Amino acid sequence: MAELFAHNERVETIFDLIGDKENDITKSIAWAFVKCPRLLERVIERLLHVNAAADDVVIRYQEFEKDKGITDLEITDNQKFYIIIEAKRGWVLPGEPQLRLYSERSGFISSPAKVKAIVSMSECTEDYAKKRLPTVPGTTVLHLPWMTICGLAGELRMKTAGKQNYILGELERYIKRIMTTQNKDTNWVYVVSLGLKEVEITPAKGEKRTAGIAYVDIVRKYHKYCCPVGGGKGGWPKEPLTYIAFRYHGKLQSIHHIEKYTVTDNLHPFVPEIPDVELSETHFVYELGPAIIPPKDIRTGDKIVMSNRVWAQLDTLLTSDTITEAMEISKARNT
Repeated sequence: MAELFAHNERVETIFDLIGDKENDITKSIAWAFVKCPRLLERVIERLLHVNAAADDVVIRYQEFEKDKGITDLEITDNQKFYIIIEAKRGWVLPGEPQLRLYSERSGFISSPAKVKAIVSMSECTEDYAKKRLPTVPGTTVLHLPWMTICGLAGELRMKTAGKQNYILGELERYIKRIMTTQNKDTNWVYVVSLGLKEVEITPAKGEKRTAGIAYVDIVRKYHKYCCPVGGGKGGWPKEPLTYIAFRYHGKLQSIHHIEKYTVTDNLHPFVPEIPDVELSETHFVYELGPAIIPPKDIRTGDKIVMSNRVWAQLDTLLTSDTITEAMEISKARNT
């Protein structure tokens, strides 16, 4: 069978032709709702405990209202229910200002629908979202994990045939692929500064605390590395890494393939020295493969300062004289 690639990415499902950005994911799911009406009905039932008839439903994609933003999806029958969906990629939740604006939209307010809700849709689990999803006074705010849609699609696929069976199967594969998974075909390495001081943690409740262990010792003792999932102020990647490299004492120390990872808001089970508390940010915990030791001293270079984190391709890190040089060569290859 021939293989299809788009923008150097392999196309594995019909939904890959739309793309894998947040807006692409939203369009893909909306299209599946239209073509597989039972899936739409099951999602509405799961969220709102409402028995809706798909034939009565209207789905609007990216509706604009002045001073009230652009919604990802609005789904309603204008009788029983009205939901606004805000989709995010990865372990990310929408903020309170955005949800509040949606709750003030004229169509949402004036709709005669009996049940109204604003729905966050992302990779976050329901338990995680319950703890962190913002509240909006007077408005029901719910969360819909992608895996819930995936699971419902799988259940329905076993009971359907023909075109709908095919679409549901493609949607399952698509959602599983775009969820937080490592890129197995990459040679890009994320180079981080490995702290020599004690780790500081920020609990979800309470003040910052020290952890009694340094980042460098977490790597040495437990062969793990912990960092926030992207989407916040720190600029960390949203997607799990495939390779990571550590620098300290002014030079590159080691490169590791990441064997597996966990998403968590409590690091204590992985690093006992870290207090057993829920953190203010969700973290990736990476299990590191054997260290690749550079064949020579590779200094940091003059364009990387303090704790700056940079990307470089694996071969450039092993052959350049500095991390800066490796970073610049890697960038030049991709311009």
